[in-house]
Amino acid sequence: MFRKREEISPAAPPAPAERVTSVLGPGITWKGSLSGSGGVRIEGVFEGEIALRGLLVIGGSGRVTCPHLRANIVIIAGAVRGDITAQKVEIRATGRVWGDVVTAAFATEEGAFLRGQIRMEDKVDIGVAENTAERELEGLEANPPDQDSHLN
Repeated sequence: MFRKREEISPAAPPAPAERVTSVLGPGITWKGSLSGSGGVRIEGVFEGEIALRGLLVIGGSGRVTCPHLRANIVIIAGAVRGDITAQKVEIRATGRVWGDVVTAAFATEEGAFLRGQIRMEDKVDIGVAENTAERELEGLEANPPDQDSHLN
């Protein structure tokens, strides 16, 4: 009749979903390398290397030329020229890919375009160290760029 009330503990909060924290907007052209951790959305033009621990979204106006793109999750609504290695790849209806894909999970919408081969693996190592961004930041702190170098 009189029982001790059991404490109901709240459920553990869900793991944070992959989200975009940085954006290369439309009208921006970037040549170089993109590496680190976090979510990135490209709506402009990018040419170079991408090695990202996290989500990479190529938006509808995004254009990427990258010999070997590596990220945990890649969602493509724009255009990518180059090979892709990711744990999950999704090509939306407006997405265009010219290159080979190595992935553990692949999805495509009707109307998507892929010219290349898809190799499905049980597990995919994207080859990006967890602390890539931290190592690069430490390198910058150890050898800071000359503050006046842009004036020459």
